[in-house]
Amino acid sequence: MSKIGFDNDKYLKMQSEHIRQRIEKFGGKLYLEFGGKLFDDFHASRVLPGFKPDSKLQMLLQLKEEAEIVIVINSADIEKNKIRGDLGITYDVDVLRLIGLFRKIGLYVGSVVLTQYEGQAAADNFQKRLETLGIKTYKHYIIAGYPSNLQVILSDKGYGKNEYIETSRQLVVVTAPGPGSGKMATCLSQLYHEHERGITAGYAKFETFPIWNIPLKHPVNIAYEAATADLNDVNMIDPFHLEAYGQTTVNYNRDVEVFPLLSAIFERILGESPYKSPTDMGVNMAGNCIIDDEAVCEAARQEIIRRYYEALCSERLGRGSKEEIYKIELLMNQAGVKVDQRKTVAAALEKQEQTGDTAAAMELSDGTIVTGKTTDLLGASSAMLINALKTLAGIDDAELLISPSVIEPIQELKTKHLGNANPRLHTDEVLIALSICAVTNPTVQLALNELPKLSGCEVHSTVILSHVDEKVFKRLGINLTCEPKFQENKYYQS
Repeated sequence: MSKIGFDNDKYLKMQSEHIRQRIEKFGGKLYLEFGGKLFDDFHASRVLPGFKPDSKLQMLLQLKEEAEIVIVINSADIEKNKIRGDLGITYDVDVLRLIGLFRKIGLYVGSVVLTQYEGQAAADNFQKRLETLGIKTYKHYIIAGYPSNLQVILSDKGYGKNEYIETSRQLVVVTAPGPGSGKMATCLSQLYHEHERGITAGYAKFETFPIWNIPLKHPVNIAYEAATADLNDVNMIDPFHLEAYGQTTVNYNRDVEVFPLLSAIFERILGESPYKSPTDMGVNMAGNCIIDDEAVCEAARQEIIRRYYEALCSERLGRGSKEEIYKIELLMNQAGVKVDQRKTVAAALEKQEQTGDTAAAMELSDGTIVTGKTTDLLGASSAMLINALKTLAGIDDAELLISPSVIEPIQELKTKHLGNANPRLHTDEVLIALSICAVTNPTVQLALNELPKLSGCEVHSTVILSHVDEKVFKRLGINLTCEPKFQENKYYQS
């Protein structure tokens, strides 16, 4: 059983209180740049066992009467149909998804901002769609000489050209569907406009990683670098904080590099900079809520291995680069991590060697390893899934949960009528078949009752899985890695 290393209740209370204090510091209005994922932050929940995937959302709900949300999206990303990799949807569709999710739980969405706008037709069409839905939309423009030409930036040709976002609450949470959307620029533009109107307002940044008050080379911070290898983010000691306070804290290169400019902008707008360092700007309290350092260290080491396999497969699929792989290999060396520390890897490869075909292995929460092999009826992942449910339910391995007489008609449908060359059942098809069989077979229902226990389990496959199987594992909360190989005579991910 994985150990809890993070106090989630303490985090919710401490984080919301700290944000309220920052609002008060600036006289009652705060623009909070919100980095990372508000929904489904599985990276944080993996490296900080005990952190709930919706913790940041629950924290905001404690402030919902004081908060409104502004979502920003880069107009160029709309034009390019940029895809959010983890969800497989475009950024503009994700904005609509976020609006719906926020409103569903009672958070007020004030508006959407189209940043770096320069007449993109796709951005204009998206604005019309938003306005049809009754959502206020604003445009922010590309500024010549940004971010170094302060004279232009802080003038009518710079921030002054941007449309002023009308807000009504004291906490304005600025979020986005992905990086590079313009969250910080939007916050600073609003500070400029508020100052021009005689309104006192401040800025702060909420970013979970890197965690500022744990060591630079702590596995949790190294895991963050591994997760952002494609962005080439680098954790570093905050030199400004060290100089100002004599205290060693951790930040990342982009915030450190941009801080002198931010400080100068604050001085021009507010009269003086409220912060002496990038660390000062942050409000993250996650580091104060770690209750078992060894538990989070081990969880982070496992995450680094996952990211390594993810980079290997991404490069194999033509989406990643060798540079990402090399960087994570260096990070693994720093953290003292090797792939054989992921137990499912050796188990899956051993099963493949024994059977001569694709295999998969799962580590259950108690450390038990369950494997699956490829058969005429089932793919290795499907077989492994059934074996895991049998193990959890205490069902004899020899007992068939799905009769061949049930599987064969499904295979015929797939191959003869739906044009599928692979007759074996995917994981989603297996779960549907199990659900049908459970109507007349109580033993199958016992197996299905164990599905929630799969959340948090580890799986390794000896080949890159299909999108279908990937999605099923993700929805079940299973952490998946794959060897960077395709099935025989197959050169793409279906």
